[in-house]
Amino acid sequence: MIAYFLYTALAGLALLPLFLFLRNPYFLQDLSYLITSLKIYRILNKIRKQKPFHSILDRFLEQVKKQPHKKFILFEDSSFTYSQADKESNRVARALSSQVQLKEGDTVALFLGNEPQFVWTWLALAKLGCTASLLNYNIRSKSLLHCFSCCEAKVLVAGAELREAVEEVLPTLKQQGVSVFIFSEDCDVEGIESLSDKIQQASDEPLPPQLRANVGIKSPALYIYTSGTTGLPKAAIINHERMWMAGFLQSVAGVRSDDIIYVYLPLYHSAGFLMGLCGAIEKGITVVLRRKFSASHFWNDCRKYNVTVIQYIGEIMRYLCNTPKRDNDRDHKVRVAVGNGIRADTWTDFLQRFGDIRICECYGATEGNIGFVNYCGKVGAIGKEHFLHKMGYSYALIRYDTEKEEPVRDSRGFCIKVPRGETGLLVAEISKRTPFSGYAKNINQTEKKKLRDVFVKGDLYFNSGDLLKIDSEGFVYFQDRIGDTFRWKGENVATTEVADHLLMVDCIEEANVYGVKVPGHEGRIGMAALKLKENMDFDGTATYQHVKNYLPSYARPRFIRIQDALVVTGTFKQMKVKLAEEGFNPADVTDPLFYLEDNKGYVPMTQEIFNSITEGRLRL
Repeated sequence: MIAYFLYTALAGLALLPLFLFLRNPYFLQDLSYLITSLKIYRILNKIRKQKPFHSILDRFLEQVKKQPHKKFILFEDSSFTYSQADKESNRVARALSSQVQLKEGDTVALFLGNEPQFVWTWLALAKLGCTASLLNYNIRSKSLLHCFSCCEAKVLVAGAELREAVEEVLPTLKQQGVSVFIFSEDCDVEGIESLSDKIQQASDEPLPPQLRANVGIKSPALYIYTSGTTGLPKAAIINHERMWMAGFLQSVAGVRSDDIIYVYLPLYHSAGFLMGLCGAIEKGITVVLRRKFSASHFWNDCRKYNVTVIQYIGEIMRYLCNTPKRDNDRDHKVRVAVGNGIRADTWTDFLQRFGDIRICECYGATEGNIGFVNYCGKVGAIGKEHFLHKMGYSYALIRYDTEKEEPVRDSRGFCIKVPRGETGLLVAEISKRTPFSGYAKNINQTEKKKLRDVFVKGDLYFNSGDLLKIDSEGFVYFQDRIGDTFRWKGENVATTEVADHLLMVDCIEEANVYGVKVPGHEGRIGMAALKLKENMDFDGTATYQHVKNYLPSYARPRFIRIQDALVVTGTFKQMKVKLAEEGFNPADVTDPLFYLEDNKGYVPMTQEIFNSITEGRLRL
């Protein structure tokens, strides 16, 4: 009898995996994610308690000691070991210290492209106990000054190729008493100091840890800028804990210590810097750094440097799929791709063409307090719910009115959760475990991201600004972005900023900027509905020249619609939803339409141009 029960129990145990699989086909992936997450939690918990504080910089110094001769940065035809990177950053730190009095807690703005000097300078600032403000190298004039001043930086370090942009704002920087350095052997501009020559003369001896003795896990480590509805970028405050959490994402994606990661996304973004560079330091792997993305060079670079891990944004995956097919498309060592924003059709095309690559799609905002990871590889999903999420985070999808641009509330004044399978606005509770640090020197925009009395009186939630959907299996799908920001070519575009620039053009009286969908493209491209000044015609040449001078390429409105009067709501808010739905088809829109033709300016929109765009013959 005992033997019978024993055999029955063993048979039951043998059938248990099958039973669990039938109930949940993602059981093994869920289990693997659980194990990895618990390991990360244990490490992070240890870091939180460690005295003195152990930062990503300290992790880098550990890697230097552990593997000094391992390649850290591969850039064009140069390579730098972990030890060389350490010494280079020591030189930068000492060169800066010899020129300007920097103390722990000071902020230094980096206005640099993707190059090794960016990495050395950030490491140098971390060694000095300073906070780095990562400026987008595309911004100019008013936006540049705003980004610089809102983090109260005392020093600006710029790349040689950005000298003109620096000179444009130099008078204001001088008035503010800012020290300005440029990566150059010499500089004859009063108010700008050369830095390269001073670095060469500086010692590469280590800096004493006492310089950063008071830096803790909650101390600001970075300012990373995200576009906002104010028309100017907002400086998201990234503390050291946040850096660690982003760095661990590579572990979730399955990155190993012998991998080589390709980082071509801008280092001023959280994807390139936190997920890419910091993640590489945490793992102790090699980084292939490229100035800018190039579809034609992408796979050749992967072959040349033996890349095994790539980062992406959805638009880049589409670019790669649109390149001419080659016999060696699968001749590479890439096995993992980490990123966000890939469409389901592009996802499928990419795998069919370039081989069995694990795509780890992620979701999260730079300043947000919640994120998801699609660790199962389910095509089209941005993440998957896990019971650990529900234990660690309090979040929900709530009903949202896109016309009124506000959450729908019930008779008691509380928000309404949407059922599974329906679209809702993602909100996450702001708590000690899931804080929201907000934006530097911008209380108004920080408050706008908060929702109060969501489910009970007195509660506080972070408004993600994103409409998502969660299916019956727990997979999360991105639906749309609300508000005055749309995303194009991987960059957030603030409609108010674009509108403000359009209003500087002499013929324009009012401007309503919004994003429109284009078949076969990720995100939304810029379009503007304009009301012209009385007795004036649309000056396409002047408009083009202005947006070309003051806006980065991704933010320039590609389509213009001229209206007699701009439609507004009862509270005088500009209506964007209906305009966005109407799009830019001359057959549907009776108002005059114009198209921004590359290097020519705004030309009248024709049905032929529209057809060329929708059929993919004309690239945007």
